[in-house]
Amino acid sequence: MASRLLSVPAVAAVLDVDRRTVYRFIAAGELPVVDLRTGPARSRVRVPAASLDDFINSRAVAPPARRR
Repeated sequence: MASRLLSVPAVAAVLDVDRRTVYRFIAAGELPVVDLRTGPARSRVRVPAASLDDFINSRAVAPPARRR
């Protein structure tokens, strides 16, 4: 199973938000991550590209109805 993993700054660039906002989405459980531990004191998280696509699609809104 090969999945492309994105860093938090890369996700922030795609969403056009600050990286702190991405961390808020992660903390709220809205954006799943893979934790690549690099040592006991620190974790390094990556967002699977498929999860980012699902996140974006879940926030899509329908365009407003046109008036006649």
